Amino acid sequence: MAEQEIEQATDLAVTLGWVVLAITLAFVVVTLASKLVRFAARRHDTVREIALRMRWPAHATFMVLGMWIAVWSTANRDDPWLPVLEHVVLVSVILSSAWMVATIALVIEDRALHRVGNRLSGRHARRLRTQIMVVRRLTIGLVSVVACAAVLFTFPEARTASASLLASAGVLSVIAALAAQSSLGNVFAGLQIVFSDAVRVGDVVVVEGEWGRIEDITLAYVVVGIWDERKLILPCTYFTSTPYENWTRQSSEVLGTVEIDVDFRVPLDDMRAELRRIVTESPLWDGRVVSLQVTSAVSGVVRARALVSGADSSALWDLRCEVREGLVSWLQREAPDALPRSRWESGAAGAVAEGAAQIRV
Repeated sequence: MAEQEIEQATDLAVTLGWVVLAITLAFVVVTLASKLVRFAARRHDTVREIALRMRWPAHATFMVLGMWIAVWSTANRDDPWLPVLEHVVLVSVILSSAWMVATIALVIEDRALHRVGNRLSGRHARRLRTQIMVVRRLTIGLVSVVACAAVLFTFPEARTASASLLASAGVLSVIAALAAQSSLGNVFAGLQIVFSDAVRVGDVVVVEGEWGRIEDITLAYVVVGIWDERKLILPCTYFTSTPYENWTRQSSEVLGTVEIDVDFRVPLDDMRAELRRIVTESPLWDGRVVSLQVTSAVSGVVRARALVSGADSSALWDLRCEVREGLVSWLQREAPDALPRSRWESGAAGAVAEGAAQIRV
């Protein structure tokens, strides 16, 4: 019995020695290969970035593979510790391989995002950026689920449990569908709004009476950054079941108005010329639309509406403020008679004045 234990301990020591040697050799080989690939691809950004970010996943994967080869080649099949060690190695191979696959996918998606940012702009860039971000999350989720499932299936107990679950799949599917109805609805809604190009990261929207910009789209919720730096978190189903405004659906160019109440004596031609001067001198104007119209003339005032255009909602807001301030300053400086005023006449006061005049006579 003692001799058998000594023999098993000797076999384990020999196997561990070969494992250490295989791990060291794999580490050295991967390090040299990584440096060689980065040197050869110094003019190719994608290959160089893949080689740089694949260092640690590749080290882990090939070191585990080297461990597997060393164990399989040197271990005695009759040793009781061999099944445990083989199981550990198998789980390590699955996890390191999943890490490497996920890293490759992330590098490719990052390069795609970089290329989109350099070559495209506007709504096309926002659409592709949003879709790539969602595909990234799907990739990570899918690789994680597959890796976890593969690890679980290496345990005999998990395989037995899965067979039992499949036998009762009818009842479980109904229960799971009812329990995950809201979550699955958000997942499918997220995919729908992304790939139907309904809303994109960077779009300007008005939701729940709030003006903001889409900052992030996940498979569960959408983050809207409000203009005052608050964050509005909405489920994805909101954008498939509730009306909302998208100011950048086709393009970011928008129109805006500035309304000013003035007196009937306002020189409209001069005011129109001043509006055009203010707008043409502003870098916020996109050169498309500028006009001045009288939209109302009741209650003792004239309502003048200035219509201007901007490249996007942010520039338009600043342009409207600039036009409003410029027109008010011009009225104060050049046409003070056009400022709105209230006229008041009293019959009683007129009668008193007439009586006082008669007494003096």
